[in-house]
Amino acid sequence: MGDLTMLRSRHLLGIEDLEPAEISLILDTAVAMKEVGTRSIKKVPALRGRTVVNLFFEPSTRTRLSFELAEKRLSADTMGMTTAGSSVVKGETLIDTARTLEAMSPDMIVVRHACSGAAHVLARVCRSSIINAGDGTHEHPTQALLDAFTIQGRKGRLAGVRVAIIGDLAHSRVLRSNVLLLTRMGAEVVACGPATLIPVGLGRMGVTVTTSIDEACEGADVLMMLRVQHERMHGLFLPSVREYFTLFGLTAARLARAKSDAIVMHPGPMNRGVEIASDVADGNQSVILDQVANGVAVRMAVLYLLAGGEQNEGA
Repeated sequence: MGDLTMLRSRHLLGIEDLEPAEISLILDTAVAMKEVGTRSIKKVPALRGRTVVNLFFEPSTRTRLSFELAEKRLSADTMGMTTAGSSVVKGETLIDTARTLEAMSPDMIVVRHACSGAAHVLARVCRSSIINAGDGTHEHPTQALLDAFTIQGRKGRLAGVRVAIIGDLAHSRVLRSNVLLLTRMGAEVVACGPATLIPVGLGRMGVTVTTSIDEACEGADVLMMLRVQHERMHGLFLPSVREYFTLFGLTAARLARAKSDAIVMHPGPMNRGVEIASDVADGNQSVILDQVANGVAVRMAVLYLLAGGEQNEGA
C-alpha cells in the first residue's frame, strides 16, 4: 500500500471508485497537510497558478468554507459560485453552467448539487478535474474521508473498529460514503434508524441493520450521528421530533452502553435535542470539532493529489 503515490483518476466522484490503497494514500497525505495548519504561516505553494471553482447549487457552510480554506492554504486561485444570483435561477442547466466555467479554464471544479449523479455528469463534459462535494442522496466522499481520518487519528486504525451510524439513513449521502469506505477498510459497521428511514438493500452493503439504538450503541468504538433531514422528507417519516429523540436520540445513558473510550461524531449541522443531546455533543467524548478541523487537511490532500501531487512540487 505504501508505494502508491498518485490516484488513478483525475476526479473524486465517490468512495465507490477508490481502492483501499488510494484511501490510505489520501489519509497519509492528510497527516502532512494537517501539519501545515500548525505553522505560523499556514500556506504552501503546491497549487500556485492553479484555479479552483467552487460550484455550490445547495446551501453549505462547513464543506464550502473547508474547501475554500484548503485551496487558499495550497496557494490556489479560487472562484466561488452559489446559485442565488447566478444564471442558474434563470433556468440555465448544469451542463451549460459547467461549459461557461470551462471557458475560463479552471483546473478543478468542486461541485455540490441536489441531484444524485451531478458530479458524474460534469466529469463527462468537463476537461477540469471534478470533486464531488455532495450529490443528492448519493455520495459525499470528502466527508467520509475526514470521518475516517478522525477515527484513525483517535483509534490508530480503521480495521476492526466498531462504528455505529445512527439516524436518518434514507436521506444521507454521508451514510453511503462512510459505509463504502469503512467496510472497504475493514471496520465493522452497524446502521440504526427508524424502519421508515432505512434504505432498501442497506444490509447487502456489508453492514448490520437494526432499529434499536441500544443495540447499536452496545460495545461501539464510534457513534456517528446523522442529521434528520427534514428538507428531503416528502412524506410522513416521523411522528414528531420529540418522539424521535426519545427513540433515537443519543443521550448520556445511551453513550454509556458504548465502550468507555468511544468517540461521538456528527457531520453537522446538528439538530440539538433531536438526534443528539447537547451534553453529549459538547462532552469530552465528542470529536465533532476535530472533524471540522480535519476536513481542511483531508480536502487539502485530495486537491494536492488530484493536481498531480509531488509532480507539482516546485512548479
